[in-house]
Amino acid sequence: MKNTFLILLPFLVCCFSCSFVQKVNDGTTAYERKQFALAVKMLPEEYNKEKSQILKGRLAYQLAESYKRTNQNDEAIDWYKTAFDSSYGIDALKGYADALKQAERYKEAKAAYKELGIEIGSPYEYRKDISSCDIAAGWKKNAVDNAYKTIATDFNSSKADYAPIIDKNGSIIFTSDRGAINEKEEYKWTGNRYSDLYIKLSESNEVNGYSDVLNSSENNEGTASLNSNGTEIIFTKCAGAEDEDHYCKLMSATYESDAWSTPKILNFTKPNINYGHPTFHSSDNIIFFSSNDPDGWGGYDIYASERGTEGWKEPRLLGRSINTEKDEKFPHMDGDTLYFASEGHTGMGGLDIFKTYLQNGKKWVPVQNMLPPINSGSDDFGFVVDYINDKDSKVLQHGFLSSNRPLGQGNDDIYKFTKIVPPQKVIPSRKDTTVVVKKEPVVHKILLEVFVVEKIYQNPDDPNSKVLGRRPISNPDIQMKIGQKANAKVKPNNKGAYIIELDSEKDYYFFASKANYLNNNGFFSTKGIGKDSKTPIQNFDLEITLDKIFKNKEIVLENIYYDFDKWNIRTDAEPSLIKLYSLLNQNPGIKVQLASHTDCRGQENYNQELSQKRAQSAVEYLIEKGIQSDRLTAKGYGESSPAISCSCNDCDEDEHQANRRTTFKILE
Repeated sequence: MKNTFLILLPFLVCCFSCSFVQKVNDGTTAYERKQFALAVKMLPEEYNKEKSQILKGRLAYQLAESYKRTNQNDEAIDWYKTAFDSSYGIDALKGYADALKQAERYKEAKAAYKELGIEIGSPYEYRKDISSCDIAAGWKKNAVDNAYKTIATDFNSSKADYAPIIDKNGSIIFTSDRGAINEKEEYKWTGNRYSDLYIKLSESNEVNGYSDVLNSSENNEGTASLNSNGTEIIFTKCAGAEDEDHYCKLMSATYESDAWSTPKILNFTKPNINYGHPTFHSSDNIIFFSSNDPDGWGGYDIYASERGTEGWKEPRLLGRSINTEKDEKFPHMDGDTLYFASEGHTGMGGLDIFKTYLQNGKKWVPVQNMLPPINSGSDDFGFVVDYINDKDSKVLQHGFLSSNRPLGQGNDDIYKFTKIVPPQKVIPSRKDTTVVVKKEPVVHKILLEVFVVEKIYQNPDDPNSKVLGRRPISNPDIQMKIGQKANAKVKPNNKGAYIIELDSEKDYYFFASKANYLNNNGFFSTKGIGKDSKTPIQNFDLEITLDKIFKNKEIVLENIYYDFDKWNIRTDAEPSLIKLYSLLNQNPGIKVQLASHTDCRGQENYNQELSQKRAQSAVEYLIEKGIQSDRLTAKGYGESSPAISCSCNDCDEDEHQANRRTTFKILE
């Protein structure tokens, strides 16, 4: 699942363009245009013809990635290994390790993660991956003791079927790219059709398109949720103009006069952000969903929004006990219990299904992995509880989930699960020798392990080179503040980590520093972290990254773009400048130069003047934020210092974009 559907499901790629429908003549072009179904057909022949070992490694990696994104994991494993053996590098080894874990080949995956740590010079980077392999292997071994049972449903197709929900009549509404309605075009990522909403009627296995109003012929639709009486639906639509990037939005419609109204975009939607996987709370006045909003914890996070008098209120980001730096998706509310899929919590391979619940209606207890057979090494997601069908008194819980586990009928399949009453164990009678022991009260602890780390660059002398991983910094200084209390020093243990026992309902602020590094801060809150008798000791991690100081070396500020012939700061450029403001605020002793570069198109004098105005605009933005003017210098370089040297008429658009950049460098 997670690598199959462009945008709609995992959002691994947040946009596609009209170039996807252009004809391609080679596998590399198909791969670059994300036509992965075509790439897996064309790349093997090109690999066999190639003589250069380096180029063979690149083609092998492209083929591995294409197989991965079309849910052909076994083939991906072989080609990642081939790419790494052909000196492609650590990306191939990381893909190989992840694919082995998804195949539940945990011993081999563990060895590959260890080799990765050696390759980048930091075993720290993959410590959690190595540990999770041992944990997952234990879960798999003991799966027979789990009360859950799963079986594939008989309405799956050879294509992708996923994200089921249950309507009030017991019918199953789900998402599929089986292409039976609306004559959808081929989706070049998968080679299948664009996705639609379908319905499997409760009284038969007949599957039909759900609604011509909600489904369209030119976009991806799916992952829906109904309110309690079936009169309101919220679903995901990924759309955009032909020459624009496509982003996923949440759409709502109401059932009126035996038909759905025209869908409308939810009012809190921001541009250039993906939203998906909505679920109603039982009150019908709260929705949960997933989004890659850059203000989140990282990757895709789960948010909640309450209904107000004028629409849905500004979404609230759920806490760190649920969201991680990786992806959290597909929430489903069952009373006060939240089920969701995550890559960030300890799991078996790909996405795993977890659950948590609100304690006293206020705090989320620590999340629990649902374990096999609910979870597997593959992607497991879209868990939903069904209260309408199956009235067997021996069944404690019944419902459906989605998975791309092997032996299924298609890419993603829908599985039925049941949780049965466990049989009573017969204990042989014996003389009662019970000793009454006074039960000690459960002591709850929240432990935070703080790591101060630095980035490992592919080129140690180039801060713009690829980041390979992270490694701990020895003996940094850390100050900690609890709420408004005064700072207190934190001391490391003998492994360089800082383990702190935290109080409930407190905010913790950290400030880390070390000579020749830029200061940085970290934040952790115990607010909303509930207590659970099954996990009396709750462990969390916090990483604070300190950037090494590279004096007089330009560092590119990402996503600083300007309108044609303009120099004002656009709204989408502000996040990068806010990060630079934070850096300057935390490091009051440094002075920086902000520079602007243009591409080679246009008159040289014009480009020089334009770049100076753009650099000055960035400086003025920071001054307005409160940075002293004597710490900032604006410099326009025009077209005189390109990042990529190419003849102007021969530069492609990506090369022009790389040369149009805003940078900063530390002067002192």
